[in-house]
Amino acid sequence: MKIIDIKTTVLAMPHLSGIQDATIRHYAPGRTQCFAHVITDQGIEGLGIGGGAHAARAVIERTLKPILVGQDPLHIEKLWNDMFWAIRGVGRKGLAFSALSAVDIALWDLKAKYFEVPLYQLLGPYTETVPIYGSGGWTHFTVDELVAEQMGYVARGMKAVKMKVGKDFGRSEREDITRLAAVRAAVGDDIELFIDANNGYYAKQAIRMAKAFEPYRIGWFEEPVLADDIEGLATVARATDVPIATGEHEYTKYGFKDLLARGGADIVQPDVGRVGGITEWMKVAHLADAFNLPVAPHAYQLFHLHLCCAIPNLRIVEYLGVTEEADRIMFTEFPEPKDGLWSPDPTKHGLGLALDPVAVKTYGV
Repeated sequence: MKIIDIKTTVLAMPHLSGIQDATIRHYAPGRTQCFAHVITDQGIEGLGIGGGAHAARAVIERTLKPILVGQDPLHIEKLWNDMFWAIRGVGRKGLAFSALSAVDIALWDLKAKYFEVPLYQLLGPYTETVPIYGSGGWTHFTVDELVAEQMGYVARGMKAVKMKVGKDFGRSEREDITRLAAVRAAVGDDIELFIDANNGYYAKQAIRMAKAFEPYRIGWFEEPVLADDIEGLATVARATDVPIATGEHEYTKYGFKDLLARGGADIVQPDVGRVGGITEWMKVAHLADAFNLPVAPHAYQLFHLHLCCAIPNLRIVEYLGVTEEADRIMFTEFPEPKDGLWSPDPTKHGLGLALDPVAVKTYGV
């Protein structure tokens, strides 16, 4: 079997709900998503996803495609290595690695389809059901909107939720506490509550805020400082009993090696659309296990579902409401969570996902 083509699809849906967090300066409506398609001479096609949208499309089609066409798609480690060295001068973090991630995911989807099994079974399942938490709590929400969204997740049976803090680059500390208090009062004592500062505080401030947040029984404090400030993350982690979660803005096993070895994370959050696809995501998850740390991946929930069934150290899977809104448009179907638990469809090969032709026609760029 040989790769004969690699194509991309970019969908732009400007009407979808927008987001704003601690470090997104302005409310950002809509969603644009890039997909990679790896096509073989046997008619089997793999579907992948990654960040970077239009720019990622250029990297995939102009840089990665020429080195992959003609190769065996089952030789994923080799292909990953080829792509890694092709982007060495412009990648390793950011856009180019998001493009690599999309292609790598497509290769794994293709491989599972070739062997006619769901992806999680190809990877070797640890479980077939994973817990999820409802994620959102954007800083542009009013308190009433924030509480309504979080309670909506609880009404769907989710036992954990996450909201944003660090509003206005950490300049709205009192409002952060007021909003957190409102959510805790609404969801009650039996719901686990996570907070995410999206890099919004500096280290001493984050330590002080962690102490202010502690009475509200926080399950974790996510990205309290700039993701690149590993020393700052470690300082915060040492100073509070609240677990520190981070990793969505880290790339490759090498970046996570430094993060974990220096004590910058208690909960590890690799993002399959950024870290280097499924190949690298699984290595990061096992690296976290070697440090006896749990994994709670960031975003890309439909893709993480399969991966999280294949690791022993899963904490919980993020389930973003804004992502679900887009997924219902982009894909023909996907498995539905129930009572805070989620399982892949054991009857569908690969990731079990297909782009909706109507969405491609309507929103394709």
